[in-house]
Amino acid sequence: MESDRRTFLKGAAAVSAAPLFVPQSVWGANDTPSYALIAAGGRGHYLNRNFQKLGARCVAIAEVYEQHMQEALKDSPAAKPYEDYRRLLEQEKGIDFVVLAGPDHHHCPMLLEALAAGKDAYAEKPLSKTLEESARMAAAVQKSGKIVQIGMQRRSAASIIQAKELVDTGVLGRITMVKPQWHWNVARPLNNSPLPGKLNWKLFLGSAPQRELVPMRFRYWRYFWDYAGGNMTDQGTHLMDVVQWFTNSGPPKSALCYGFVAKDEGAEHPEVFSAVFEFEGFMATWTLDYCNSFQNGWSITFMGDKGTMILDESGYRVWDEPWKANKPPIHEQKAPVPIESHIENFLDCIKSRRQPNCPVEVGQRAVAGPHLANIALQKGTQAHLDADMVKVRLG
Repeated sequence: MESDRRTFLKGAAAVSAAPLFVPQSVWGANDTPSYALIAAGGRGHYLNRNFQKLGARCVAIAEVYEQHMQEALKDSPAAKPYEDYRRLLEQEKGIDFVVLAGPDHHHCPMLLEALAAGKDAYAEKPLSKTLEESARMAAAVQKSGKIVQIGMQRRSAASIIQAKELVDTGVLGRITMVKPQWHWNVARPLNNSPLPGKLNWKLFLGSAPQRELVPMRFRYWRYFWDYAGGNMTDQGTHLMDVVQWFTNSGPPKSALCYGFVAKDEGAEHPEVFSAVFEFEGFMATWTLDYCNSFQNGWSITFMGDKGTMILDESGYRVWDEPWKANKPPIHEQKAPVPIESHIENFLDCIKSRRQPNCPVEVGQRAVAGPHLANIALQKGTQAHLDADMVKVRLG
């Protein structure tokens, strides 16, 4: 085991001597991939800029809200605009892949339609809105043979990959507790003032329950059960994936959860919650508070009988046992989690036809625990997940 650590540290030193990521296109000047952006809200706008920065060309955009479309066209003026993504998929034959960035309740239908049109896809997390959708999506991707990358960029971050390799050497010993958390002081009453510009509310609703337009439901769709799993699945998908990845485990066996709406007046999903997950041989507590900035941002603490690792936005640190105040870490790496490396991995895979770093199966396992915790929260009891990652037993 000690020789494994020495080998790891030698490699880590070489990595830390140079930047962990240097953006560069994997496509030649005469080999530019074309793509369609489906949903151009905040995340879609961000992804569109980064795909173009890495050498891809946006040729079509589907968006239901006029203002979002106009902003996207500033970055991609040659792109053809569509209001309905289904018309885009029917008419645009010259695209190599699609970027899917719609609300959670559109994730399943958008991916299934893209696969039916024969397209590879970069699909935003969380994979699905429900456990049943996850299973449908995983089966459809496997049947299609298409390349699908789920937008969980930690899977392509060099510092996190390096931390995983270090954990695999046994530096933490037996892991008994893992504590993912996310703290931001951003909660406030939801803005329900009239929306400027034109919105196709019917297309936004899609398969969701039909109701009259309520502006805050569009602005903050993530906070309503009709459209999303809240911060539980949004941020929880990222962090619970790392928990399961580092511990070589599948989804949790059961979950308990408590949470409440503190300051996000008008929201249905809580912005303060804590979920407890039962795994084989260890437990995890996933806690989020958007009313406080102590230890601002995300972090994951892995606690073992030989050491402790903290992962966060700045990198990772490891302390050996016994812990003492002001004790320096025995391993440390400072590095960000860039979106560019995840996009580059996808672009490389649609050329090579290799599986990407975050295929749909990883996305399914990652969101299973957060979905389970939401069920426990809504039902007010412990929720148990069957091995098929679909059936749930209560109590």
